[in-house]
Amino acid sequence: MAPSSFPLFERFPKLVKLPRARLCTLPSPVERLTRIPGHSEIWMKRDDLDAPVCGGNKARALEFLLGGLGPGDTVLTVGGQGSTHVLSTALHAARLGVATVSMRWAHDMNPVAEIVSSRIAAVGLDRKIRRSTLLTLARARLHALSGSVHYIPVGGSVPLGVLGHVNAALELTAQIDRGEMPAPEQIVIALASGGTVAGLLLGFAIAGLRVEVVGARVGPRVVVNRQRVLRLARQTSKLIEKVSGERPPRIDPSALRIVHHVYGGGYGRALPSAKAAAAILHDAAAIRLDDTYSGKAWVAALDEARTSKGPVLFWLTFDPSCLTS
Repeated sequence: MAPSSFPLFERFPKLVKLPRARLCTLPSPVERLTRIPGHSEIWMKRDDLDAPVCGGNKARALEFLLGGLGPGDTVLTVGGQGSTHVLSTALHAARLGVATVSMRWAHDMNPVAEIVSSRIAAVGLDRKIRRSTLLTLARARLHALSGSVHYIPVGGSVPLGVLGHVNAALELTAQIDRGEMPAPEQIVIALASGGTVAGLLLGFAIAGLRVEVVGARVGPRVVVNRQRVLRLARQTSKLIEKVSGERPPRIDPSALRIVHHVYGGGYGRALPSAKAAAAILHDAAAIRLDDTYSGKAWVAALDEARTSKGPVLFWLTFDPSCLTS
């Protein structure tokens, strides 16, 4: 693995003026999965290893969302009852001496989500689970207007947080250029609040890497859809242009494909076929998946690998150490 660098700042040097908390250990490695029955070339981007504490895709966004904060500051964030984003925010904010306040709402639960919910309570966050998502979001917005907290929206999916995922795409492109893996035909990743997928789309456009990003939808269509992802990518492009003075290349909407068959009927609701699929990955690489995001995305990755004409990359966004660290 190459020495730690930050390709986004190398490509747009003026972005270095944006405050960034050094939470991650980058780049996260890529590896080929050689023991997946019936699939010849599946690769994995190991974002479970991208931070010393509670890695995963959320840590990348939090580098910017927590940038410039320190002791005496407080962040407010929101999410579902078993939100890995809420837990990750609390754990990484604590590394900086920053306090966290959270507001959560009820959703379908699974065994890993139950553990996440218990961990959120264990680190001292609000134990109250509200019934209404919309009312919880409204209450959080109202609290944020007081000016006493720094507000981080659902999943950290705002342009500032998306910058961390733009860097992830440039990071992967550099790994391909160094010969660490071949250029994939498809990259399969869980799609919920949209920040990770939006950042990858923009980052690959900047890098000039032609690859199809397959978002495995894990939330309801009304909030998880291509319009939201593309809008978020365009907003992030405008942020880069505003700060750097350079206009990034346009995003090709055809580079995004969303698959819906792994949703399972509810956010957080376990997908029956994911259990057997997760066992395959555990046997091959001793990696644990969660039922809300990565288990469903892994099912989609196996499906893609059956029909793809080239390598398929599964982007692992879940770090099981969050359950115990």
